[in-house]
Amino acid sequence: MDGTIREKIHPGLEVAIVLKQDQKGGPLTAGIVKDILTSSAQHHRGIKVRLTSGEVGRVQQII
Repeated sequence: MDGTIREKIHPGLEVAIVLKQDQKGGPLTAGIVKDILTSSAQHHRGIKVRLTSGEVGRVQQII
């Protein structure tokens, strides 16, 4: 599923994110959403979230 629409993402959801340092085609990092950091309803590169592990990145996939 697509990670560009904020209403589809909520705390507790399992997602795959791309970390800031990996944005240029790097690997995805899987985890559980703790906080949603993007305030807009939609973002073309993915909604920015903080995982329960503390990592921050943009959602690429909803698992």
